[in-house]
Amino acid sequence: MAEVATSGTSSATSDQLLVVIDPVARRADGESVRIARDVLRAGAAGAKVCLPDGPGEFARALARRGSRRPVVVGDDRALVRTVELLHRQRELAGCALSLVPVGGSVSLARALGVPCGAVTAARAALDGAERRMDLLVDDSDGVVLGALRIPPLGSPSPERDSADGATHPWLRTCRSLVRTLAPARPPAAPGSGPTRLRVEVDGETLVDLHQPVEAVSVVPGAWGTARVEVRPASVGAEASPLSAEGRTITVSGAHFRYRADAAVSGPVRTRTWEVRAGAWGLMVPARQVY
Repeated sequence: MAEVATSGTSSATSDQLLVVIDPVARRADGESVRIARDVLRAGAAGAKVCLPDGPGEFARALARRGSRRPVVVGDDRALVRTVELLHRQRELAGCALSLVPVGGSVSLARALGVPCGAVTAARAALDGAERRMDLLVDDSDGVVLGALRIPPLGSPSPERDSADGATHPWLRTCRSLVRTLAPARPPAAPGSGPTRLRVEVDGETLVDLHQPVEAVSVVPGAWGTARVEVRPASVGAEASPLSAEGRTITVSGAHFRYRADAAVSGPVRTRTWEVRAGAWGLMVPARQVY
């Protein structure tokens, strides 16, 4: 891992910064990385720039930051990884994190209020204001910053959908032709459609195992709660979604996978998430806070 101590003119912020540039961002868009680094160098005297080669060096750079405020240059996955590392180090509460979104997926960063341009995001890291936000923490110490979704059992994985959407039209045409010429697949195995899950919110059962469900979603609510919505499997007329708000959500039953922010986890038979109110802070443009 390369570490470069830099200095420049002082801006409105007096914080010492640790700028951690994710290797995926360097490969994806070197020009945006350079612009962000130059803005941060010019605005923060004595900033340290780290260029980790992988997740291990990324984690060590954060752990050794001392009193420096971390600025991550990377995509949604880099943001989630950083929050999870700081949470596991029990240093998240006292740390105002900054992100300069660079890379493939930045939709989470955009939803959290981070500007997507390298210059404006770097300016927010220097001169913005801290926004405190809730955090979903699960029973394996994983974190969720935005939305949590449990897709139907046997549905295409989100990574596959994303990868297919990013391919060129001619490649999608070739895949379609291959699927047309390939032998028909056997019928889906039992249990490959709607699944049976028990969903509990603050100890109250929202849906039980006797009711097949199509999907479950958990999104940030208000006043330190999460909003849970269950879409039951319908026979004939469409079934109305079931919803509730609470601080603790437990899902159990058949093995299921879940998408949390930018990653898919599982399969698991049970998982509990707890809302931690105002557990982490993110630097955003001051106008979004005041």
